[in-house]
Amino acid sequence: MSRRSRISRAPRTAARIAVLTLTASALATGPAIAAGTTAGATAGTDGGAKPTVVLVHGAFADASGWSGVVERLQHHGYKVVAPANPLRSLSGDSTYIASVLKSIEGPIVLAGHSYGGAVITEAAAGNPNVKALVYVSAFMPDKGETLGALSAKFTGSELQPALKPVPYTDGTTTGQDLYIRDDKFHSVFGADLARAETKVMAVEQRPIAAACFEEKATKAAWRSIPSWFVVSKHDKAIAPDLERFEARRAKSHTVELNSSHVSMMSHPDVVTRLIREAATATAGDRRAELARTGAQAQALVGVGGLAGAALLAGTALVMTGRRHSRD
Repeated sequence: MSRRSRISRAPRTAARIAVLTLTASALATGPAIAAGTTAGATAGTDGGAKPTVVLVHGAFADASGWSGVVERLQHHGYKVVAPANPLRSLSGDSTYIASVLKSIEGPIVLAGHSYGGAVITEAAAGNPNVKALVYVSAFMPDKGETLGALSAKFTGSELQPALKPVPYTDGTTTGQDLYIRDDKFHSVFGADLARAETKVMAVEQRPIAAACFEEKATKAAWRSIPSWFVVSKHDKAIAPDLERFEARRAKSHTVELNSSHVSMMSHPDVVTRLIREAATATAGDRRAELARTGAQAQALVGVGGLAGAALLAGTALVMTGRRHSRD
């Protein structure tokens, strides 16, 4: 091979090496960012977007009353927490539930049944992760109100005469626990459940300290957090008209059910749908996640531009090499 041939081929070889190097670099960078974009989109639309749903039970019950709702929410991919409500004092119970909420990362939809509604009203205050409140046949007091005074506003509740007070002491304090009498439990608490079921529930009921109905609420989270409300039209524990009053006052998204006090047990499908509606309607974190994903996609377009520039640069080098070969 002549010296002239070796000289004319050298620029062409250098150009080819440059093209391969620049193209390989662009492709190596591109898929890495593309994979990151896909992962971000998946996190945003699947796991990352859904809030944790926290379900707080009320008086004369425990968290098992939410079982039907828990199963349905889990089926739809929600993480669910159903803590034990102490039922000792409104301030103490709210403080305890607030501590549970602080242990949860990410957005929260907080639901309360019956007395649990009063607890979540205080517990959610000041917690930016709580995006929605859902009240199910519940108390929803304003700041300065007591549950006893709220109950006295409307007729329709048969709870007061059905209560059985029992003195208690825990070694530090004394007071009165309130139970629903066994013979009244079905009609007052769960008239649309099977009698065999409410017979067991009456035996297993958890009492509430009478002081819970006398303590003034100090916070009202529903004034700053969107709320949803299930009004139970045949509720004999909390007057349906009181539930309607509370829902109207808070401008809650409201549904009315032909239900007893335990609508989450007799109508778990409807209650679950309302909780999911609240989760979807307040999914601000999902929109933020999608916005971030969009930014990542724009970054990927930028990388694509760099890859194109690299290829154009390589082409220019090839053309230069060809010109040199013709000289």
